[in-house]
Amino acid sequence: MITAYDVEAVRVRFSSLRNGFAFLDAPGGTQVPDEVGEAIAAALRDASGNLGAPYATGRAVEAILERAKQDAAGFLGCDAAEIAFGMNMTTLNFALTRAAGRDFSAGGEILTTALDHDGGVAPWVELASDRGLEVAIADATDELTIDYEDLERKLTDRTLVVAFALASNATGSIADARRICALAREAGALSWIDAVHYAAHEAIDVEAIGCDVLLCSPYKFCGPHLGVAYVGSERAEAWRPYKARPSAANPLGRRFETGTLPYELLAGFSATIDYLDSLGGMSVLRDYERMLGEQLLDGLPDNVEVFGVPGMEGRVPTFLMNVAGVPAETVAHRLAERGIGVWYADNWYCVALADSLPPQSLRVGLAHYNNAAEVDRLLEELAQIGG
Repeated sequence: MITAYDVEAVRVRFSSLRNGFAFLDAPGGTQVPDEVGEAIAAALRDASGNLGAPYATGRAVEAILERAKQDAAGFLGCDAAEIAFGMNMTTLNFALTRAAGRDFSAGGEILTTALDHDGGVAPWVELASDRGLEVAIADATDELTIDYEDLERKLTDRTLVVAFALASNATGSIADARRICALAREAGALSWIDAVHYAAHEAIDVEAIGCDVLLCSPYKFCGPHLGVAYVGSERAEAWRPYKARPSAANPLGRRFETGTLPYELLAGFSATIDYLDSLGGMSVLRDYERMLGEQLLDGLPDNVEVFGVPGMEGRVPTFLMNVAGVPAETVAHRLAERGIGVWYADNWYCVALADSLPPQSLRVGLAHYNNAAEVDRLLEELAQIGG
């Protein structure tokens, strides 16, 4: 256990960080510590089998799955039976929305927000098209946060689900999850959370939040490509899944898992949780990342504009910005040539937010393996590019 956070001791656990390239692109997927890759390789060597096999590999994959469920439950604050794994968040979300929507009647409404990634919206749009439902969108404020007054106005007796992103992958702004979930309960609606971006930076307790469904993706917090979902037991028991008929429906989470799971990635997921725990957990990483975020915001040259929440309060360390007079694409490519990785795009999959964003922007996303020297390098390069 690292009692005082030592970023340099963390960085040596990543082969990908040894060549000096500064990965400031965490929202697009984080780097992976070597121990996670080693756990995946070990599972492929020693546990290449399937559930139910009456020999060693069958027992090995059963143990991998059981442990991964327990690790996910600990990470999200729920029971292991309430965890479901899938290929990725979006695929898993399509499956869960289909199961939940079997009994939805035409005329019902799904309420989303303008800050949502389309992986949390498109499944509802497609379900609405098939079932005669409507999808409404709560507006964003001028600071690119959720307009809660508009959300409350748009909650009606026809609202079946309130779906929202816990943190915006575009602007980094954080939603008041407890408030939204409470409003959904009062309206008799389900609360459905996309926590993909949030889970990489903050601890999650689904019981404290009071949500019905929450999804995240380990590749955003130094793990393998997977989708992880919490489905509250009351809801899971009521929904009939889409899956092959002989497949296990119990424990509860199994009913939403279609086909053979990638057991080697589940082994990697457990190694990811071990890795995060070895650093002191998400609260330690959060404090360190906030320090880096403040360094970035305090040091930005005058020619750089940040969109959205101006400080670190109410956000994770993801920043949407532009350099005055220089196209975002040009900036991103120049930074890459200088050994710094950031992304550029238009709407960042926040389709409803597109009109509130510049035609193209840069996104800088910090992770707990970044250090102060990398932030300084970025600031120096931004100043030179705009100079």
